Amino acid sequence: MNVVILQPSYIPWRGYFDQISRADLFIFYDDVQYDKHGWRNRNQIKTMQGKKWLTIPVHSGGVTQGIPIKDVQIDWSKPWARNHLKSLSMAYARAPFFQRYSELIESFYQREDKFLANFTIDFTIALARELGNQHTIFQRSSALTGINGQKTGRLIQILKRVGATHYISGPSARDYIEQDQFDSAGISLEYMMYDYPEYPQLYPPFDPQVSILDLLFMTGSEAPIFMTRK
Repeated sequence: MNVVILQPSYIPWRGYFDQISRADLFIFYDDVQYDKHGWRNRNQIKTMQGKKWLTIPVHSGGVTQGIPIKDVQIDWSKPWARNHLKSLSMAYARAPFFQRYSELIESFYQREDKFLANFTIDFTIALARELGNQHTIFQRSSALTGINGQKTGRLIQILKRVGATHYISGPSARDYIEQDQFDSAGISLEYMMYDYPEYPQLYPPFDPQVSILDLLFMTGSEAPIFMTRK
């Protein structure tokens, strides 16, 4: 069984969804420490003025220091959802398939989730299904009790618990994953290669790193074609 374990992110890029598509089981790693300057609560879109950050505000003042992702709360004192929807509408109103996905997108920005992970995980699953992925099963690491340890040891415990035979990792994990632990556990290890073709974008030059929403709004049902390696 192919398994991927990734931290939940906000409207992530196409490489994230490529990993989802390759997994029989995708585990949202939601019980590890929240990283304040990562992709948990923000991502980028293309606009006429260049790339723009969309950031979900979370309760700060040290509250997020050292707590798991699943416990981070959204700060609803700011009208971020309305602003994000407005930014998307302004940037992509002329995109060929913006209207096709506008109802789905709006439905998420009308939610008022208390916890960041509840919002980002549900949004990610919905987008994966829109990309035609009906086979991947989704789970949260926080639902697995009795898991402990650090880094590779913790991953191995999770993989054994769910019956994984093959683990698909992002390339940056080469810096800390210990291959010998996978060998001992009898679990094969594969690293992703992000080598995707370009697709039409409203505002050249082409940028491959923006949110998956850019790809969906521009290519519609053909989006999975541009998630296949060249």
